[in-house]
Amino acid sequence: MPKSDPIPTAHTAMTRRSFVQQGLSTGGIAAVATSITAAPHAIASVPTDGAPSLLDGSVAQLQAAMASGQLSARQLAKMYLKRIAALDRSGPRLNAVIELNPDALAQCDEIDRERRQRGARGPLHGIPVLLKDNIATADKMSTSAGSLALNGVAVTRDSDVAKQLRAAGAIILGKTNLSEWANMRSTRSTSGWSARGGLARNPHALDRNTSGSSSGSAAAVAASLATVTIGTETDGSIVSPASVCGVVGFKPTVGLVSGRGIIPIAQSQDTAGPMTRHVADAAIVLVALINHDSPIDGHATTLAKDLTRALDKSALKDARIGVARNFFGSNDAVDAVIEQALVVLRAQGAVLVDPVEIPNTSKYQDSELEVLLVEFKAGLAAYLAEFSPGAPIANMADLIAFNEKHAPRELRHFGQEYLIRANAKGGLGGQVYLDALANNHRYSRTEGIDQVLQAHQLDALVAPTGGPAWLTDVINGDHYGGSFSSPAAVAGYPHITVPAGFVHGLPVGLSFAGTAYSDARLVRLAYAYEQASLQRRAPTFAGTVGNFPA
Repeated sequence: MPKSDPIPTAHTAMTRRSFVQQGLSTGGIAAVATSITAAPHAIASVPTDGAPSLLDGSVAQLQAAMASGQLSARQLAKMYLKRIAALDRSGPRLNAVIELNPDALAQCDEIDRERRQRGARGPLHGIPVLLKDNIATADKMSTSAGSLALNGVAVTRDSDVAKQLRAAGAIILGKTNLSEWANMRSTRSTSGWSARGGLARNPHALDRNTSGSSSGSAAAVAASLATVTIGTETDGSIVSPASVCGVVGFKPTVGLVSGRGIIPIAQSQDTAGPMTRHVADAAIVLVALINHDSPIDGHATTLAKDLTRALDKSALKDARIGVARNFFGSNDAVDAVIEQALVVLRAQGAVLVDPVEIPNTSKYQDSELEVLLVEFKAGLAAYLAEFSPGAPIANMADLIAFNEKHAPRELRHFGQEYLIRANAKGGLGGQVYLDALANNHRYSRTEGIDQVLQAHQLDALVAPTGGPAWLTDVINGDHYGGSFSSPAAVAGYPHITVPAGFVHGLPVGLSFAGTAYSDARLVRLAYAYEQASLQRRAPTFAGTVGNFPA
Protein backbone atom coordinates (compact mmCIF):
# COMPACT_ATOMS: atom_id res chain seq x y z
CA MET A 1 0.00 0.00 0.00
CA PRO A 2 1.44 3.41 -0.87
CA LYS A 3 2.49 5.40 2.16
CA SER A 4 0.70 8.56 1.20
CA ASP A 5 -2.18 6.93 -0.38
CA PRO A 6 -5.88 6.69 0.27
CA ILE A 7 -7.88 9.57 1.21
CA PRO A 8 -11.47 10.45 0.82
CA THR A 9 -13.86 10.68 3.59
CA ALA A 10 -16.78 8.61 4.50
CA HIS A 11 -17.99 8.44 8.04
CA THR A 12 -21.43 8.11 9.56
CA ALA A 13 -24.40 9.92 8.02
CA MET A 14 -25.06 13.24 9.74
CA THR A 15 -28.06 15.56 9.68
CA ARG A 16 -27.83 19.29 9.18
CA ARG A 17 -27.27 21.27 12.33
CA SER A 18 -29.94 23.73 13.35
CA PHE A 19 -29.77 27.44 12.55
CA VAL A 20 -28.91 28.25 16.17
CA GLN A 21 -26.06 25.75 16.15
CA GLN A 22 -24.79 27.16 12.85
CA GLY A 23 -24.74 30.57 14.44
CA LEU A 24 -22.63 29.23 17.31
CA SER A 25 -20.21 27.72 14.81
CA THR A 26 -19.94 30.98 12.87
CA GLY A 27 -19.28 32.81 16.11
CA GLY A 28 -16.49 30.39 16.84
CA ILE A 29 -14.87 31.11 13.48
CA ALA A 30 -15.16 34.82 14.10
CA ALA A 31 -13.46 34.42 17.48
CA VAL A 32 -10.50 32.70 15.83
CA ALA A 33 -10.20 35.48 13.28
CA THR A 34 -10.46 38.18 15.95
CA SER A 35 -7.66 36.57 17.93
CA ILE A 36 -5.28 36.72 14.96
CA THR A 37 -6.20 39.90 13.10
CA ALA A 38 -3.19 41.71 14.50
CA ALA A 39 -0.95 38.64 14.69
CA PRO A 40 2.14 38.72 12.45
CA HIS A 41 2.39 36.15 9.67
CA ALA A 42 5.26 35.57 7.30
CA ILE A 43 4.12 36.64 3.85
CA ALA A 44 6.58 35.45 1.24
CA SER A 45 6.98 37.27 -2.04
CA VAL A 46 4.97 35.46 -4.71
CA PRO A 47 5.49 36.15 -8.42
CA THR A 48 2.13 37.39 -9.66
CA ASP A 49 0.62 40.22 -11.66
CA GLY A 50 -0.46 42.91 -9.26
CA ALA A 51 -0.13 42.45 -5.52
CA PRO A 52 1.93 39.41 -4.54
CA SER A 53 1.33 39.82 -0.80
CA LEU A 54 -2.42 39.92 -1.34
CA LEU A 55 -2.76 36.53 -3.03
CA ASP A 56 -0.30 35.04 -0.54
CA GLY A 57 -2.10 36.60 2.42
CA SER A 58 -3.81 34.92 5.33
CA VAL A 59 -7.56 34.65 5.78
CA ALA A 60 -7.47 37.38 8.43
CA GLN A 61 -5.49 39.76 6.21
CA LEU A 62 -7.78 39.26 3.24
CA GLN A 63 -10.86 39.56 5.43
CA ALA A 64 -9.55 42.85 6.82
CA ALA A 65 -9.03 44.16 3.29
CA MET A 66 -12.60 43.23 2.33
CA ALA A 67 -14.04 44.66 5.55
CA SER A 68 -12.33 47.99 4.87
CA GLY A 69 -13.68 48.14 1.32
CA GLN A 70 -10.23 47.92 -0.25
CA LEU A 71 -11.08 44.55 -1.79
CA SER A 72 -14.19 42.66 -2.84
CA ALA A 73 -14.79 38.93 -3.12
CA ARG A 74 -15.18 39.35 -6.89
CA GLN A 75 -11.84 41.16 -7.19
CA LEU A 76 -10.07 38.54 -5.10
CA ALA A 77 -11.56 35.64 -7.05
CA LYS A 78 -10.68 37.27 -10.38
CA MET A 79 -7.07 37.67 -9.26
CA TYR A 80 -6.87 33.99 -8.35
CA LEU A 81 -8.52 33.01 -11.64
CA LYS A 82 -5.96 35.09 -13.52
CA ARG A 83 -3.18 33.39 -11.59
CA ILE A 84 -4.64 29.95 -12.34
CA ALA A 85 -4.69 30.83 -16.04
CA ALA A 86 -1.07 31.97 -15.89
CA LEU A 87 0.44 29.18 -13.77
CA ASP A 88 -1.90 26.21 -13.88
CA ARG A 89 -3.26 26.28 -17.43
CA SER A 90 -0.11 27.74 -19.02
CA GLY A 91 3.39 28.73 -17.91
CA PRO A 92 4.66 25.94 -15.65
CA ARG A 93 1.33 24.11 -16.15
CA LEU A 94 0.91 22.81 -12.61
CA ASN A 95 -2.30 20.88 -13.43
CA ALA A 96 -3.34 21.44 -9.81
CA VAL A 97 -6.87 22.60 -10.68
CA ILE A 98 -9.01 20.00 -12.42
CA GLU A 99 -12.09 22.20 -12.97
CA LEU A 100 -13.26 25.75 -12.29
CA ASN A 101 -16.68 26.73 -10.97
CA PRO A 102 -18.41 28.69 -13.77
CA ASP A 103 -20.71 30.33 -11.20
CA ALA A 104 -17.95 31.49 -8.85
CA LEU A 105 -18.03 35.16 -9.84
CA ALA A 106 -21.83 35.33 -9.66
CA GLN A 107 -21.60 33.84 -6.17
CA CYS A 108 -19.00 36.46 -5.29
CA ASP A 109 -21.44 39.18 -6.31
CA GLU A 110 -24.07 37.72 -3.96
CA ILE A 111 -21.57 37.53 -1.12
CA ASP A 112 -20.36 41.09 -1.73
CA ARG A 113 -23.96 42.35 -1.75
CA GLU A 114 -24.65 40.52 1.51
CA ARG A 115 -21.58 42.09 3.12
CA ARG A 116 -22.75 45.57 2.15
CA GLN A 117 -26.30 44.96 3.39
CA ARG A 118 -25.86 42.82 6.48
CA GLY A 119 -22.15 42.43 7.13
CA ALA A 120 -19.95 39.37 6.89
CA ARG A 121 -21.05 35.94 8.08
CA GLY A 122 -17.59 35.32 9.51
CA PRO A 123 -13.92 35.17 8.51
CA LEU A 124 -14.51 32.92 5.50
CA HIS A 125 -16.99 35.34 3.93
CA GLY A 126 -15.81 35.84 0.34
CA ILE A 127 -12.68 33.70 0.77
CA PRO A 128 -11.88 31.54 -2.31
CA VAL A 129 -11.51 27.82 -1.59
CA LEU A 130 -10.54 24.94 -3.85
CA LEU A 131 -11.94 21.48 -3.01
CA LYS A 132 -10.34 18.14 -3.81
CA ASP A 133 -12.27 16.46 -6.62
CA ASN A 134 -13.66 13.70 -4.43
CA ILE A 135 -15.77 16.16 -2.39
CA ALA A 136 -19.29 16.39 -3.83
CA THR A 137 -20.64 19.73 -4.97
CA ALA A 138 -24.17 19.98 -6.37
CA ASP A 139 -23.35 22.52 -9.06
CA LYS A 140 -22.06 22.54 -12.63
CA MET A 141 -18.81 20.81 -11.66
CA SER A 142 -18.13 17.08 -11.62
CA THR A 143 -17.14 15.09 -8.56
CA SER A 144 -15.00 12.40 -10.14
CA ALA A 145 -12.09 11.30 -7.94
CA GLY A 146 -10.11 11.97 -11.12
CA SER A 147 -11.77 9.09 -12.96
CA LEU A 148 -13.36 9.23 -16.39
CA ALA A 149 -16.12 7.02 -14.98
CA LEU A 150 -17.55 9.97 -13.04
CA ASN A 151 -16.57 12.77 -15.39
CA GLY A 152 -19.63 14.91 -16.13
CA VAL A 153 -21.85 13.02 -13.68
CA ALA A 154 -24.03 15.26 -11.54
CA VAL A 155 -24.33 14.55 -7.83
CA THR A 156 -27.63 14.67 -5.99
CA ARG A 157 -26.56 17.24 -3.38
CA ASP A 158 -23.62 18.93 -1.73
CA SER A 159 -21.32 17.08 0.61
CA ASP A 160 -21.53 18.31 4.19
CA VAL A 161 -18.10 19.89 3.76
CA ALA A 162 -19.29 21.93 0.76
CA LYS A 163 -22.52 22.90 2.53
CA GLN A 164 -20.68 24.13 5.59
CA LEU A 165 -18.17 26.13 3.58
CA ARG A 166 -20.97 27.77 1.59
CA ALA A 167 -22.83 28.51 4.84
CA ALA A 168 -19.71 30.22 6.16
CA GLY A 169 -19.63 32.45 3.08
CA ALA A 170 -16.68 30.83 1.32
CA ILE A 171 -16.53 30.83 -2.48
CA ILE A 172 -15.89 27.40 -3.97
CA LEU A 173 -13.63 28.47 -6.81
CA GLY A 174 -13.16 25.01 -8.28
CA LYS A 175 -11.90 21.47 -7.76
CA THR A 176 -8.32 20.25 -7.44
CA ASN A 177 -6.61 17.38 -9.20
CA LEU A 178 -5.68 14.29 -7.18
CA SER A 179 -4.20 10.85 -7.35
CA GLU A 180 -7.02 8.97 -9.08
CA TRP A 181 -9.37 7.20 -6.64
CA ALA A 182 -7.32 8.79 -3.87
CA ASN A 183 -4.29 6.63 -4.73
CA MET A 184 -6.15 3.42 -3.93
CA ARG A 185 -6.02 2.00 -7.44
CA SER A 186 -2.60 0.49 -8.06
CA THR A 187 0.34 -0.92 -6.12
CA ARG A 188 2.71 1.10 -8.34
CA SER A 189 0.78 4.29 -8.93
CA THR A 190 2.22 7.69 -9.74
CA SER A 191 0.90 10.13 -7.16
CA GLY A 192 -0.74 13.25 -8.53
CA TRP A 193 -1.92 11.61 -11.74
CA SER A 194 -5.51 11.09 -12.78
CA ALA A 195 -6.98 10.16 -16.15
CA ARG A 196 -9.22 13.20 -15.98
CA GLY A 197 -6.71 15.76 -14.74
CA GLY A 198 -3.31 14.53 -15.90
CA LEU A 199 -0.25 14.94 -13.67
CA ALA A 200 -0.16 17.59 -10.94
CA ARG A 201 3.32 19.08 -10.67
CA ASN A 202 5.25 20.29 -7.63
CA PRO A 203 5.62 24.10 -7.76
CA HIS A 204 9.01 23.94 -6.02
CA ALA A 205 10.50 21.75 -8.78
CA LEU A 206 8.29 20.76 -11.67
CA ASP A 207 9.95 17.38 -12.26
CA ARG A 208 9.31 16.39 -8.64
CA ASN A 209 6.21 14.67 -7.35
CA THR A 210 3.42 16.31 -5.37
CA SER A 211 2.81 13.11 -3.38
CA GLY A 212 -0.78 12.07 -2.90
CA SER A 213 -3.54 11.88 -2.92
CA SER A 214 -4.43 15.51 -2.15
CA SER A 215 -1.83 16.45 -4.74
CA GLY A 216 -3.59 19.33 -6.46
CA SER A 217 -4.81 20.79 -3.16
CA ALA A 218 -1.23 21.02 -1.86
CA ALA A 219 0.24 22.36 -5.10
CA ALA A 220 -2.57 24.90 -5.52
CA VAL A 221 -2.30 26.46 -2.09
CA ALA A 222 1.52 26.45 -2.25
CA ALA A 223 1.32 28.32 -5.57
CA SER A 224 -1.30 30.75 -4.19
CA LEU A 225 -4.05 29.67 -6.59
CA ALA A 226 -6.59 30.07 -3.75
CA THR A 227 -6.52 31.26 -0.16
CA VAL A 228 -7.10 27.78 1.23
CA THR A 229 -7.77 24.30 -0.13
CA ILE A 230 -9.44 21.20 1.26
CA GLY A 231 -7.87 17.76 1.03
CA THR A 232 -8.82 14.36 2.34
CA GLU A 233 -6.76 11.68 4.02
CA THR A 234 -6.92 7.99 4.75
CA ASP A 235 -3.19 7.50 5.37
CA GLY A 236 -0.89 10.38 4.49
CA SER A 237 -2.90 12.04 1.76
CA ILE A 238 -3.09 15.43 3.45
CA VAL A 239 0.14 15.55 5.42
CA SER A 240 2.45 14.04 2.80
CA PRO A 241 1.57 16.36 -0.12
CA ALA A 242 1.50 19.32 2.30
CA SER A 243 5.00 18.48 3.46
CA VAL A 244 6.55 18.07 0.00
CA CYS A 245 4.82 21.22 -1.29
CA GLY A 246 5.84 23.30 1.72
CA VAL A 247 2.45 24.12 3.26
CA VAL A 248 0.41 23.35 6.37
CA GLY A 249 -1.72 20.20 6.25
CA PHE A 250 -4.11 19.25 9.04
CA LYS A 251 -5.73 15.83 9.34
CA PRO A 252 -8.27 16.15 12.18
CA THR A 253 -9.56 13.41 14.45
CA VAL A 254 -11.70 11.08 12.35
CA GLY A 255 -15.39 11.94 12.81
CA LEU A 256 -14.76 15.57 13.69
CA VAL A 257 -15.52 16.52 10.07
CA SER A 258 -18.43 14.84 8.31
CA GLY A 259 -17.57 12.48 5.48
CA ARG A 260 -21.05 12.44 3.97
CA GLY A 261 -20.72 13.19 0.28
CA ILE A 262 -17.00 12.46 -0.04
CA ILE A 263 -16.01 9.56 -2.28
CA PRO A 264 -14.70 7.11 0.31
CA ILE A 265 -11.85 4.73 0.84
CA ALA A 266 -12.25 3.70 4.46
CA GLN A 267 -14.83 4.95 6.94
CA SER A 268 -12.56 4.07 9.86
CA GLN A 269 -9.73 6.33 8.66
CA ASP A 270 -11.08 8.87 6.14
CA THR A 271 -11.36 12.55 6.93
CA ALA A 272 -11.31 15.87 5.12
CA GLY A 273 -9.05 18.63 6.39
CA PRO A 274 -7.60 22.05 5.56
CA MET A 275 -4.44 22.67 3.55
CA THR A 276 -3.20 26.23 3.99
CA ARG A 277 -0.18 28.52 3.94
CA HIS A 278 -0.68 29.51 7.58
CA VAL A 279 -1.57 27.51 10.69
CA ALA A 280 -4.04 30.24 11.68
CA ASP A 281 -5.96 29.66 8.44
CA ALA A 282 -6.15 25.92 9.15
CA ALA A 283 -7.72 26.69 12.53
CA ILE A 284 -10.33 29.00 10.97
CA VAL A 285 -11.25 26.46 8.30
CA LEU A 286 -11.44 23.59 10.77
CA VAL A 287 -13.92 25.49 12.95
CA ALA A 288 -16.11 25.93 9.87
CA LEU A 289 -15.86 22.22 9.02
CA ILE A 290 -16.54 20.77 12.47
CA ASN A 291 -19.55 18.48 12.39
CA HIS A 292 -21.82 19.27 15.34
CA ASP A 293 -24.35 16.59 14.39
CA SER A 294 -22.05 13.63 14.99
CA PRO A 295 -22.09 11.25 17.96
CA ILE A 296 -18.96 13.09 19.17
CA ASP A 297 -20.80 16.42 19.40
CA GLY A 298 -19.55 17.04 22.94
CA HIS A 299 -15.98 16.84 21.72
CA ALA A 300 -16.82 18.88 18.63
CA THR A 301 -18.31 21.79 20.59
CA THR A 302 -15.41 21.83 23.03
CA LEU A 303 -12.88 21.71 20.23
CA ALA A 304 -14.54 24.57 18.38
CA LYS A 305 -14.20 26.71 21.51
CA ASP A 306 -10.62 25.54 22.16
CA LEU A 307 -9.59 26.39 18.61
CA THR A 308 -10.61 30.01 19.18
CA ARG A 309 -7.93 30.15 21.88
CA ALA A 310 -5.35 28.05 20.08
CA LEU A 311 -3.28 30.74 18.39
CA ASP A 312 -0.79 31.50 21.13
CA LYS A 313 2.85 32.13 20.20
CA SER A 314 3.93 31.10 23.73
CA ALA A 315 2.12 27.74 23.63
CA LEU A 316 5.35 25.71 23.48
CA LYS A 317 6.48 26.87 26.91
CA ASP A 318 6.53 23.84 29.26
CA ALA A 319 4.82 21.64 26.65
CA ARG A 320 6.07 18.05 26.89
CA ILE A 321 6.84 16.76 23.42
CA GLY A 322 8.11 13.31 22.57
CA VAL A 323 10.61 12.95 19.72
CA ALA A 324 9.58 9.77 17.88
CA ARG A 325 13.06 8.63 16.87
CA ASN A 326 11.82 5.43 15.25
CA PHE A 327 10.58 7.66 12.41
CA PHE A 328 13.98 9.26 11.81
CA GLY A 329 16.78 7.72 9.76
CA SER A 330 15.32 7.56 6.26
CA ASN A 331 17.20 10.62 5.02
CA ASP A 332 20.16 12.28 6.79
CA ALA A 333 19.47 15.67 5.24
CA VAL A 334 15.84 15.57 6.37
CA ASP A 335 16.92 14.56 9.86
CA ALA A 336 19.28 17.55 9.96
CA VAL A 337 16.39 19.91 9.14
CA ILE A 338 14.26 18.37 11.88
CA GLU A 339 17.13 18.64 14.38
CA GLN A 340 17.08 22.39 13.77
CA ALA A 341 13.33 22.37 14.34
CA LEU A 342 13.94 20.67 17.69
CA VAL A 343 16.33 23.50 18.58
CA VAL A 344 13.49 25.95 17.91
CA LEU A 345 11.10 23.93 20.08
CA ARG A 346 13.57 23.94 22.98
CA ALA A 347 14.25 27.67 22.58
CA GLN A 348 10.51 28.29 22.92
CA GLY A 349 10.45 26.45 26.23
CA ALA A 350 9.26 23.01 25.17
CA VAL A 351 10.40 20.06 27.25
CA LEU A 352 11.60 17.48 24.74
CA VAL A 353 11.49 13.86 25.80
CA ASP A 354 14.06 12.43 23.42
CA PRO A 355 13.96 9.70 22.34
CA VAL A 356 10.59 8.02 22.57
CA GLU A 357 9.31 5.18 20.42
CA ILE A 358 5.78 4.62 19.17
CA PRO A 359 5.39 0.90 19.83
CA ASN A 360 3.83 -1.85 17.71
CA THR A 361 3.82 0.04 14.40
CA SER A 362 4.61 -3.14 12.47
CA LYS A 363 1.63 -4.98 13.92
CA TYR A 364 -0.99 -3.22 11.81
CA GLN A 365 0.75 -2.95 8.44
CA ASP A 366 -1.12 -5.91 6.97
CA SER A 367 -4.37 -5.42 8.87
CA GLU A 368 -4.60 -1.78 7.79
CA LEU A 369 -4.69 -2.77 4.13
CA GLU A 370 -7.29 -5.48 4.84
CA VAL A 371 -9.56 -2.89 6.43
CA LEU A 372 -9.06 -0.37 3.63
CA LEU A 373 -9.91 -2.88 0.90
CA VAL A 374 -13.09 -4.12 2.59
CA GLU A 375 -14.32 -0.63 3.49
CA PHE A 376 -13.48 0.73 0.03
CA LYS A 377 -15.67 -1.86 -1.69
CA ALA A 378 -18.63 -1.22 0.62
CA GLY A 379 -18.18 2.55 0.81
CA LEU A 380 -17.91 3.12 -2.93
CA ALA A 381 -21.17 1.30 -3.67
CA ALA A 382 -22.96 3.22 -0.90
CA TYR A 383 -21.64 6.58 -2.12
CA LEU A 384 -22.60 5.93 -5.75
CA ALA A 385 -26.11 4.89 -4.78
CA GLU A 386 -26.69 7.99 -2.67
CA PHE A 387 -24.79 10.73 -4.50
CA SER A 388 -24.23 9.57 -8.10
CA PRO A 389 -27.13 7.27 -9.04
CA GLY A 390 -26.83 8.35 -12.68
CA ALA A 391 -23.21 7.25 -13.01
CA PRO A 392 -22.23 4.51 -15.50
CA ILE A 393 -20.83 2.52 -12.56
CA ALA A 394 -22.62 1.33 -9.42
CA ASN A 395 -19.97 -0.69 -7.64
CA MET A 396 -16.35 -1.86 -7.64
CA ALA A 397 -16.91 -4.52 -10.30
CA ASP A 398 -18.40 -1.92 -12.64
CA LEU A 399 -15.43 0.38 -12.06
CA ILE A 400 -12.95 -2.37 -12.92
CA ALA A 401 -14.85 -3.15 -16.11
CA PHE A 402 -15.02 0.55 -17.03
CA ASN A 403 -11.26 0.91 -16.65
CA GLU A 404 -10.64 -2.15 -18.81
CA LYS A 405 -12.95 -0.78 -21.50
CA HIS A 406 -11.15 2.58 -21.40
CA ALA A 407 -7.67 1.13 -20.85
CA PRO A 408 -5.82 3.39 -23.34
CA ARG A 409 -6.65 6.39 -21.14
CA GLU A 410 -7.29 4.90 -17.71
CA LEU A 411 -4.64 2.17 -17.55
CA ARG A 412 -1.88 3.63 -19.70
CA HIS A 413 0.51 4.32 -16.81
CA PHE A 414 -0.42 1.75 -14.15
CA GLY A 415 -3.03 -0.85 -13.35
CA GLN A 416 -5.87 -1.35 -10.86
CA GLU A 417 -4.53 -4.03 -8.53
CA TYR A 418 -6.12 -2.53 -5.42
CA LEU A 419 -9.53 -2.31 -7.07
CA ILE A 420 -9.35 -5.98 -8.06
CA ARG A 421 -8.27 -7.00 -4.56
CA ALA A 422 -11.02 -4.90 -2.99
CA ASN A 423 -13.66 -6.41 -5.24
CA ALA A 424 -12.68 -9.89 -4.05
CA LYS A 425 -13.33 -9.00 -0.41
CA GLY A 426 -16.43 -9.76 1.60
CA GLY A 427 -18.63 -7.35 3.52
CA LEU A 428 -18.31 -5.28 6.66
CA GLY A 429 -19.66 -8.10 8.79
CA GLY A 430 -16.90 -10.58 7.94
CA GLN A 431 -14.82 -11.89 10.84
CA VAL A 432 -11.51 -11.34 9.06
CA TYR A 433 -12.39 -7.68 8.58
CA LEU A 434 -13.66 -7.24 12.15
CA ASP A 435 -10.52 -8.83 13.57
CA ALA A 436 -8.31 -6.64 11.38
CA LEU A 437 -10.14 -3.49 12.51
CA ALA A 438 -9.82 -4.47 16.17
CA ASN A 439 -6.13 -5.18 15.64
CA ASN A 440 -5.64 -1.75 14.05
CA HIS A 441 -7.25 0.05 16.97
CA ARG A 442 -5.47 -1.96 19.62
CA TYR A 443 -1.95 -1.44 18.31
CA SER A 444 -2.30 2.08 16.93
CA ARG A 445 -4.31 3.48 19.85
CA THR A 446 -4.18 1.71 23.22
CA GLU A 447 -0.85 0.00 22.66
CA GLY A 448 0.48 2.63 20.29
CA ILE A 449 0.14 6.41 20.46
CA ASP A 450 -1.78 6.47 23.74
CA GLN A 451 0.73 4.16 25.39
CA VAL A 452 3.72 6.37 24.64
CA LEU A 453 1.85 9.59 25.48
CA GLN A 454 0.78 8.24 28.86
CA ALA A 455 4.10 6.64 29.71
CA HIS A 456 5.97 9.93 29.29
CA GLN A 457 3.09 12.33 30.11
CA LEU A 458 3.37 13.95 26.70
CA ASP A 459 1.27 16.63 25.04
CA ALA A 460 2.25 15.54 21.53
CA LEU A 461 4.73 13.63 19.40
CA VAL A 462 6.97 15.10 16.71
CA ALA A 463 8.84 13.54 13.80
CA PRO A 464 9.75 14.28 10.18
CA THR A 465 6.55 14.15 8.12
CA GLY A 466 8.43 12.35 5.35
CA GLY A 467 11.17 12.73 2.78
CA PRO A 468 11.53 15.47 0.17
CA ALA A 469 9.66 15.22 -3.12
CA TRP A 470 10.96 12.46 -5.41
CA LEU A 471 11.38 12.58 -9.17
CA THR A 472 8.10 11.66 -10.84
CA ASP A 473 8.48 8.27 -12.53
CA VAL A 474 5.48 6.94 -14.45
CA ILE A 475 7.36 3.73 -15.29
CA ASN A 476 8.32 2.57 -11.81
CA GLY A 477 5.79 4.53 -9.77
CA ASP A 478 6.30 6.31 -6.46
CA HIS A 479 9.31 5.95 -4.20
CA TYR A 480 8.78 7.49 -0.79
CA GLY A 481 11.51 8.61 1.58
CA GLY A 482 10.00 7.70 4.92
CA SER A 483 6.60 8.58 6.36
CA PHE A 484 5.12 9.42 9.76
CA SER A 485 1.51 9.21 8.61
CA SER A 486 0.37 5.71 9.55
CA PRO A 487 0.22 5.76 13.39
CA ALA A 488 -2.22 8.71 13.52
CA ALA A 489 -4.01 7.58 10.35
CA VAL A 490 -4.75 4.05 11.55
CA ALA A 491 -5.71 5.34 15.01
CA GLY A 492 -7.96 8.04 13.55
CA TYR A 493 -6.03 10.62 15.58
CA PRO A 494 -5.11 14.20 14.60
CA HIS A 495 -1.88 15.06 12.77
CA ILE A 496 -0.61 18.43 11.52
CA THR A 497 2.48 19.17 9.43
CA VAL A 498 4.20 22.56 9.30
CA PRO A 499 7.03 23.71 6.98
CA ALA A 500 10.35 23.09 8.75
CA GLY A 501 12.99 23.84 6.13
CA PHE A 502 14.46 22.67 2.85
CA VAL A 503 16.71 19.97 1.43
CA HIS A 504 18.31 21.12 -1.84
CA GLY A 505 15.46 23.57 -2.32
CA LEU A 506 12.74 20.99 -1.61
CA PRO A 507 10.40 21.52 1.38
CA VAL A 508 10.43 19.31 4.48
CA GLY A 509 7.66 19.25 7.10
CA LEU A 510 7.65 18.80 10.87
CA SER A 511 4.73 16.71 12.15
CA PHE A 512 2.83 17.06 15.42
CA ALA A 513 0.55 14.13 16.33
CA GLY A 514 -1.53 13.38 19.40
CA THR A 515 -4.40 11.42 20.86
CA ALA A 516 -8.08 11.64 19.90
CA TYR A 517 -9.57 15.16 20.04
CA SER A 518 -6.24 16.82 20.82
CA ASP A 519 -6.71 18.84 17.61
CA ALA A 520 -6.70 22.25 19.31
CA ARG A 521 -3.60 21.36 21.33
CA LEU A 522 -1.76 20.39 18.15
CA VAL A 523 -2.82 23.64 16.48
CA ARG A 524 -1.44 25.57 19.48
CA LEU A 525 1.92 23.82 19.30
CA ALA A 526 2.15 24.02 15.51
CA TYR A 527 1.25 27.71 15.49
CA ALA A 528 3.87 28.54 18.12
CA TYR A 529 6.49 26.61 16.16
CA GLU A 530 5.48 28.25 12.87
CA GLN A 531 5.69 31.75 14.31
CA ALA A 532 9.08 31.06 15.90
CA SER A 533 10.60 29.45 12.80
CA LEU A 534 8.88 31.03 9.76
CA GLN A 535 10.20 28.40 7.36
CA ARG A 536 7.60 28.59 4.61
CA ARG A 537 8.92 29.85 1.31
CA ALA A 538 7.00 30.68 -1.85
CA PRO A 539 7.74 28.31 -4.75
CA THR A 540 9.88 29.41 -7.69
CA PHE A 541 8.44 26.99 -10.28
CA ALA A 542 11.93 25.80 -11.17
CA GLY A 543 12.10 23.06 -13.76
CA THR A 544 14.29 20.91 -11.54
CA VAL A 545 16.24 21.07 -8.30
CA GLY A 546 19.38 21.89 -10.28
CA ASN A 547 17.89 25.27 -11.24
CA PHE A 548 17.93 26.49 -7.64
CA PRO A 549 20.71 28.99 -6.85
CA ALA A 550 23.56 27.79 -4.65
